[in-house]
Amino acid sequence: MGASAAMQEYLAEAYRLAYYQDEDNPYISTSALAEALHVSAPAVTRMVQRLKEAGYLEHEPYRGICLTPTGEREALISIRRHRLVERFLVDVMQFGWHEVHDSADELGAVVSALVVERMAEMAGHPRRCPHGEPIPSPDGIMPRVKDFPLNQARPGDEMVISRVSTHDADKLLYLGSLGLKPGTHFQVVERAPFNGPIQLRVEGELRVIGHELAGTLRVCPPAEFELA
Repeated sequence: MGASAAMQEYLAEAYRLAYYQDEDNPYISTSALAEALHVSAPAVTRMVQRLKEAGYLEHEPYRGICLTPTGEREALISIRRHRLVERFLVDVMQFGWHEVHDSADELGAVVSALVVERMAEMAGHPRRCPHGEPIPSPDGIMPRVKDFPLNQARPGDEMVISRVSTHDADKLLYLGSLGLKPGTHFQVVERAPFNGPIQLRVEGELRVIGHELAGTLRVCPPAEFELA
């Protein structure tokens, strides 16, 4: 019997946290996991114990938790399902990219693997979710993303929006109104000093974005956007 939906949620979040940190350190803290999932520390402690007993993770005092190969496999299944459901909702059912995160959580908990793969086919076998996060392959290979926050880019840089690290619907709506979605090519025109606004040229038009909001946009050179 595989992991429950609740267990998969924890495993997927643990994988995501480890994915974007130092590749040489597979451990994450239980406090970071609690913060990411918006749950209490005791709740995380109880679930970590369940996951450890089931063989999905290892827990070492003062180092944190680390997924086992079995735990990684369950996490990647959950992540692939969630991100493909998001793409299906946006690309096939025409939902807005700001509407699909919670719905994908709900649908992902009940759709079968067969349905998920049909969704992938209908969405054109995408490599990234609507927010730019990489989609694991059917055999559990996660592409490696190389990007950095837009507010670290320099004037003159020619970049592409790689992914968006927020699920806030209002922010996504606003970024969409500026044309700043994953895959968008742009040039940094000017950065105001002291964390001031950043001016971009997007498809020939000037756009201005605040320093803090720009930090939620991850960018990369055009050659890095197409995942290996």
